[in-house]
Amino acid sequence: MTKSERTYSISELAREFAITPRALRFYEDKGLLSPRRDGMNRVYLSRDRARLVLILRGKRVGLSLIEIKEILDLYNADENHRLQNHLALKKFKSRVVALEEQRKDIDDAIETLRDAVNRLEKQLEAPAPKAQVASARAYDREARKRLQDA
Repeated sequence: MTKSERTYSISELAREFAITPRALRFYEDKGLLSPRRDGMNRVYLSRDRARLVLILRGKRVGLSLIEIKEILDLYNADENHRLQNHLALKKFKSRVVALEEQRKDIDDAIETLRDAVNRLEKQLEAPAPKAQVASARAYDREARKRLQDA
């Protein structure tokens, strides 16, 4: 590490990325981040910050922490990043397929709900049959009577 390399405290990274310090400690426990220690304090380097960016991006697109760790671990083992890029590409393509399926399911659910809304709005716009109105009034009278007698 060079003396001029920027360092970050746990609270600085938590604030910058709108996450909790607990989340950063969790990522450390899972082996995704490895901050240095200065006594009891964690000291994050620019490398840790860059890894955090990748972790949060991976989570945002639905990768598991195990998948994110596999990609990040290859970074150290693969000097030209070819293996890392290959694995990332494979996982990203898989996520695209899964998200497209999810989008189709969501679109289908939205269409079903819109159809139901339209049917219900039409039913509610139509005047109630006279028998239903009479029945509702009789029910209302009976309910009021019971409330008064109670």
